[in-house]
Amino acid sequence: MERPFNIIFEDNHLIIVNKPSGLLVQADKTGDLTLADHVKTYIKERYQKPGAVYLGIPHRIDRPVSGLVILARTSKALERMNDLFREREIQKTYWAIVRRRPEPQQGKLTHWLQKDESKNLVKAFDTPTEGALKAELRYRTLGQMNEFWLVEVEPITGRPHQIRVQLAELGCPIRGDVKYGYHRPNPDASINLHSRRAYFMHPVRKEPLICIAALPPQPFWEEFLVFDDVRAKERNLEILHEG
Repeated sequence: MERPFNIIFEDNHLIIVNKPSGLLVQADKTGDLTLADHVKTYIKERYQKPGAVYLGIPHRIDRPVSGLVILARTSKALERMNDLFREREIQKTYWAIVRRRPEPQQGKLTHWLQKDESKNLVKAFDTPTEGALKAELRYRTLGQMNEFWLVEVEPITGRPHQIRVQLAELGCPIRGDVKYGYHRPNPDASINLHSRRAYFMHPVRKEPLICIAALPPQPFWEEFLVFDDVRAKERNLEILHEG
């Protein structure tokens, strides 16, 4: 069976993949096949494992979002990855395409987010609100292509729909994200938000690991390839200098 994902990194402890938009990471009420289902099948077939395959999920990205997802192949790796996420020791970067240029073009956003589980919708508040969780991110505008702007986002916290709702509050809903204010959906029901890069210490080997997820092979994303290799090299150099 053809894999609906690309492998970015794999060892005995982790498997890190590039997920296409439209694929669930973990099961929900739809009962659709998930990324976890496909990765388990891949592991079972490649390593000829008998019985059930273990796969831990330390984080998720939304169904219409593409890009990097980190999965654990052992309970030990899962526990340690959970610790890294909880202690905010993983640097994650997303790329988003918006129609309106952010003003200011770079900065930090802070909101308090409250999720309506029945509607799967998150509401943002500018001040602390009962039942709402603080959400923070940093962003910078990388450049313009035709009528759209490419924005790089580094979430500080990891709240549901955080990047989507916070950019919308900035007046810059993500292209295709009608749930948070964009005026029309993308034809394939995706939104132009891509989990681009992660940097962290390997939870078992204790070595620095940088993973980059290639942009989706879609005509619209291809227009932004001019920013792809250049920005990837810039970020790798920044990380090496920081280290």
